[in-house]
Amino acid sequence: MENNVMIYEEREYLILNVSEIPLIDFNEIEETSADTLRKSVDEQKTVIKWEGAQPAFVSNLTTKEGPYTYDQILEIMSTPEWMSPFNQ
Repeated sequence: MENNVMIYEEREYLILNVSEIPLIDFNEIEETSADTLRKSVDEQKTVIKWEGAQPAFVSNLTTKEGPYTYDQILEIMSTPEWMSPFNQ
């Protein structure tokens, strides 16, 4: 379990509007397609993650929030914006 936490701590996370999903290069991030992206409860935002250097396409995004660390994104993902009341 400790090794998994170390892997997650090396990742960076970015929040963006779903309108920018077509700009994502899925070869540069951990998610494999638009279908694997986590979305906010209202489905207006999504989050992506990567390890190492920031993907080149990120500079083209206009609605980005972050990058965030693992601990920061965990805190954000536990808010009502990202967690349905049914999952709490």
